[in-house]
Amino acid sequence: MLTIDLAVLLLVIVVLRLRRRTQARSRADERFTVLIVLALGVVLAPTAIGRGISDLLGQLVDSVGGMRL
Repeated sequence: MLTIDLAVLLLVIVVLRLRRRTQARSRADERFTVLIVLALGVVLAPTAIGRGISDLLGQLVDSVGGMRL
């Protein structure tokens, strides 16, 4: 499926960009990384993987919200 292949490509790009040192990044570089991460989210959202991640995060939020401090 093309959607998954694009998601894998974007994920590889994100990982490579995040491995760089923080001091070496410009504001434009950080904005570009954010755009790539947003694009990855948009590509993953309608897939089964995206729904699984969403369900997992929903369960995590429910369990944390039910805890008493």
